[in-house]
Amino acid sequence: MNTLASRLDQARPYALGLFRIVIGLLFACHGAASLFGVLGGAMGGGTVPTGTWPGWYAAVIQLVAGVLVLAGLGTRTAALIASGSMAYAYFKVHQPEGLFPLQNGGDGAALFCWAFLLLVFTGPGALALDRLFGARGAEAGQPSEEKRATVAA
Repeated sequence: MNTLASRLDQARPYALGLFRIVIGLLFACHGAASLFGVLGGAMGGGTVPTGTWPGWYAAVIQLVAGVLVLAGLGTRTAALIASGSMAYAYFKVHQPEGLFPLQNGGDGAALFCWAFLLLVFTGPGALALDRLFGARGAEAGQPSEEKRATVAA
């Protein structure tokens, strides 16, 4: 008998994959806006001057890591770098303005930081290029996420 919980468990890799895709897309859009002036540009228009610290480097990380997470290619590594960059942004830029994200405008940085950290531990889920290329899990002889779920059940 299929309970609601077992059906939701079967959909977990796909829900995680969709989460990864949306988070990666949103992050890449922030980088593209800062680097190329698209989607409204950086901070109300324009672009971040090339090579400026930390804005330009943050935008490059946002674009590259966002695209990698979106595609599911090197997801854990890209998500770790993205999470670290957002932690830096929160504590260096936002936190000095106030204790809580609602006070200091750091909601986005905090949410991106924790969302990417979640992806570091969960992996890419379904619909990832890593799975298509048989990256790391298959090379190390580790069972896939679906096989582990079947064994655990």
